[in-house]
Amino acid sequence: MNRRPLVIAAAVAGVLALAAFALPNLPPNPVTDALEKQVLREKGKRYASAADAPKKGDRAFVLPSWIPGDATDIRIRARGEGGARLIRFTLGKTPLDGPQCAAGTPKKAGGPHMGARWWPGDTRREERPECRDRYQYQVSVRGRQVYAWTDGTPSPGSRVPDGGAPAVAPAAASGGNSGR
Repeated sequence: MNRRPLVIAAAVAGVLALAAFALPNLPPNPVTDALEKQVLREKGKRYASAADAPKKGDRAFVLPSWIPGDATDIRIRARGEGGARLIRFTLGKTPLDGPQCAAGTPKKAGGPHMGARWWPGDTRREERPECRDRYQYQVSVRGRQVYAWTDGTPSPGSRVPDGGAPAVAPAAASGGNSGR
């Protein structure tokens, strides 16, 4: 019996499992970016300030309008489909405002199904569900650090078209992210 195909299949499975575990923790570079995009279907960006973030384009990286314009050290990790995102930023002088639901009450969600080196694993206790733009976010504030994630669940009363992306980029919809 020829075991070579089984050994090759096991090796490929092992490499893919290792990549899925290690990729979120490796520093960004062209190789890890390509592997993350193909294997995990996730991508990440970092901006020095809200003013540096795009106002239109790839909606995964257009900041939601509720992020203050003076926020700094913004990191985003987004899943290619479904609207799931992790967002971390440092507050400036502008405080984080409260929930803004169009209708209904947000619900506590299970937990982010993504990970990143910069995302702490223990935010669950202090997370509060909030309606933000078109998506419901779970938000945790630790001093000046804000951690927010969404699994792509629409905010109560909002309408998100099929595919998970909002019809209008959140920052453009409200104009609340000018960064000036």
